[in-house]
Amino acid sequence: PKIFLIKFITVSVEPLDLRKIRIAIIGCGRISKNHIKSIFIHKNLCELVAICDNNLKRLDEALSTIQEFKKEFSILETNINKYISDRHLFEDIRNKDLNVDLIVLTTPSGLHPKQTIAAANLGINVCTEKPMATTWEDGVEMVDVCNRNKVKLFVVKQNRFNKTISLVKNQIKKNRFGKIGLVVVNVFWQRPQSYYDQDEWRGTLNLDGGALMNQASHYVDLLNWLIGSVESVNASISTIARDIEAEDTAVLKIKWKNGALGTMAVTMITYPHNIEGSITILGDKGTVKIGGKAVNKIEEWHFSDQDEDDKLVENASYETNSVYGFGHPVYYENMLKTLRGESEPICSGEDGLKSLELLIASYRSSKTGLEIKLPLK
Repeated sequence: PKIFLIKFITVSVEPLDLRKIRIAIIGCGRISKNHIKSIFIHKNLCELVAICDNNLKRLDEALSTIQEFKKEFSILETNINKYISDRHLFEDIRNKDLNVDLIVLTTPSGLHPKQTIAAANLGINVCTEKPMATTWEDGVEMVDVCNRNKVKLFVVKQNRFNKTISLVKNQIKKNRFGKIGLVVVNVFWQRPQSYYDQDEWRGTLNLDGGALMNQASHYVDLLNWLIGSVESVNASISTIARDIEAEDTAVLKIKWKNGALGTMAVTMITYPHNIEGSITILGDKGTVKIGGKAVNKIEEWHFSDQDEDDKLVENASYETNSVYGFGHPVYYENMLKTLRGESEPICSGEDGLKSLELLIASYRSSKTGLEIKLPLK
């Protein structure tokens, strides 16, 4: 009889709750600065070990940003690996020349699926900027692959942490609005042609998407997260004043499963600059409008009852020059604690699919002229 000797090799891996979480960032565009700063803010929980971009100028700019934040947050000199190709970064992880726990994707949206799948197949957790993908099939595959490999997938929806949005979310939880009848969302922003001309991928259907998919993605997320599951959508999109493949203007008519009705109007051709990013919720017992350029100001706040939260309204509004808000550091806190087993994710891959589903349903409606029912088939 043949005798087989089986050798068992035990690899000791220190749990994430006992050490700093090692992070690599792929993509060094303008949003990457928010991620770099968030990592340094949470220097006791994580560390940046690698950055990657195929554009050498942006890679150098990211390195300068890193040096600035190191001084600001009193970070001792550490070695950060630099890559001009994500393929080389993944090869170093595979060869165990680079130890990474979490890969953050701030690349063009159409690249997220391939990069997420590559990371997940290496057993690495993934955080992707919005939108998680530009097609429904890609988004579903990203979630499936991460689940099969037992890694976490996070989708950045930092606006959920804005003080204004969080305060309204609490009132919805308390049912202070009563029966919500109408929801109106407006995103009147300016993205000049020069914005799209910065990179070949901007405004393309496969890699970027347009006003709805890209710029208004966070507002689409709020339709689900605040109001509830959407039953159907009817949409029209148009490219009016920008030389791009995707749309610069869109209008949605929405019906929620709870009976509420709503509209969403989005355009990137507002003259001369960003004017409004707002959401108005009208119920039979409450009315709220969060306005400003990026849902940063509470402009209306009326309820039939009184609550301790009413005292928080005056300090909830804030000034901002950025449509990104200030939610990235809080988002990172939630993500890092989730990886450490101390919390649940505020926006998992499955949650990211909800807003992607509404986006894709809107595009299908615009193409067919039909009202599209959710969930998608």
